[in-house]
Amino acid sequence: MRTFFDTNVLVCLFDADASKKQAKARKLLGREAGAGRATLSTQVLQEFFITVTRKLAVPLEVDQAERAVRRLADLSVVQVDPDLILSAIGMSIRNKLSLWDALIVRAAQESGATILYSEDLQHGQKFDALEIVDPFRGS
Repeated sequence: MRTFFDTNVLVCLFDADASKKQAKARKLLGREAGAGRATLSTQVLQEFFITVTRKLAVPLEVDQAERAVRRLADLSVVQVDPDLILSAIGMSIRNKLSLWDALIVRAAQESGATILYSEDLQHGQKFDALEIVDPFRGS
């Protein structure tokens, strides 16, 4: 079983303004990475870098963010390629998702993940064998 991490969950690792979420995100990623299940995509790596260097109340320094991306890139990473983009466009149209969300879902499916950890998508929603789980639900 693979699990896929959306950008927003990984950003919480570095968001000092959300200490409860930060602790949950660290525990979750540690557990899933330790078990060899944690997966993400090249899109997630890109979004993560931009978000932690520009959108946090206390942004990371660029070199700190680059080190974090290098560590995350050691996990299983799905390459976003033209076929995946075209597939996500179709999913976006069929499921009325933004293209960016559809790319996350399709990358998760491509990886063989059964769980997609995300705050942005609807908790409990299923896309075939993939279930959306908000790890912070009830926080």
